[in-house]
Amino acid sequence: MNADFFEAVKLLEKERGVSGEYLMEKIRNALVIAVKKDYNVDDDNVLVDIDPATAKFSVSLVQDVVEEVENPYTQLSLEDAQQRRKTYNVGDRVITPLKTKDIGRIAAQTARHVIRQGIREAERSQLYVDMKDKLNDMVTGKVVRVDEKKGTVVLNMGKGEAVLPRSEQLPGEEFAIGQLVSVFVADVSETERGPRVLISRTHSGMVKRIFEKEVPEIFNGVVEVKAISREAGMRSKIAVASKDPNVDPVGACIGAHGARVGRIVEELGGEKIDVIPWNEDPTVFIAAALSPAKVVKVEVLDEETRACRVTVPDQQLSLAIGNKGQNARLCARLTGYNIDIRPESGYYGEDEDEQPQEQQAEEA
Repeated sequence: MNADFFEAVKLLEKERGVSGEYLMEKIRNALVIAVKKDYNVDDDNVLVDIDPATAKFSVSLVQDVVEEVENPYTQLSLEDAQQRRKTYNVGDRVITPLKTKDIGRIAAQTARHVIRQGIREAERSQLYVDMKDKLNDMVTGKVVRVDEKKGTVVLNMGKGEAVLPRSEQLPGEEFAIGQLVSVFVADVSETERGPRVLISRTHSGMVKRIFEKEVPEIFNGVVEVKAISREAGMRSKIAVASKDPNVDPVGACIGAHGARVGRIVEELGGEKIDVIPWNEDPTVFIAAALSPAKVVKVEVLDEETRACRVTVPDQQLSLAIGNKGQNARLCARLTGYNIDIRPESGYYGEDEDEQPQEQQAEEA
């Protein structure tokens, strides 16, 4: 090993952001493992000396001076030892430097593997520390790998790499190498297998962060996001309230001619957004949350179980329920109420006690 080795370590330190001292320790440990495996010796029979200051590197076997050699790797005869230095006696230990080629192909492969593993561990640790500060926030990563078979996407997050699983991607999304992608840091935790970072593009928190970015009134706290329900890639409902009576929270979020919400829809790949005015009165809030459907009446049936009945014009029934019950589901999640939607003319002959089809669709 020569100066090129140390230059390579400096380059890794610069490109990966991993400390040179950490890398050197991992390399030292890797080489000890490699020599142990190749020569079938113990830890105390291997000496690895790495000195970045002088760009010197050496790997040696530490051998015991004995009268009769049983293991040529761990032992050295008194005669051979005294050829090096006459003062050696039985029981002394002799350091025998190995040439790089003597380490062997298998040992070198082992060393490379452990070094790579050490670098990955360092990157994961650094990514954990960096992402812990960004938990529940939105960050940007660059696509470095796409696994077409598994559907996963690997992003370079600056301090390391994170995996965006297929389940956390918007339906139909495609990614290209080098593409910049915004993601939400949904979870950062320590596990038995090491630090774990979960990034997502489907989390409802991402909608909130994009609104904070696009709507100054939310960012500065004048308009507050009270609740969000989302079916990623399809539709989201966001309930907002204003702390200033002179500021219309819905208008602030939509923007002039729909410019603000339009940019948000574009960033979410065409996902539809319903901005709902929040209200302390659940009947008013539920009626607004069923947008775009018009509501005739909302009755709270049971406060404890949070059950309510909503009456809509007959021609608005399908709109209120939504495609495959989507609008009713989103409304229920946004408000926290179990919603029974019925047409104004009555429920087509169904008994009041029977569960309506609308509720079944909402629960699907």
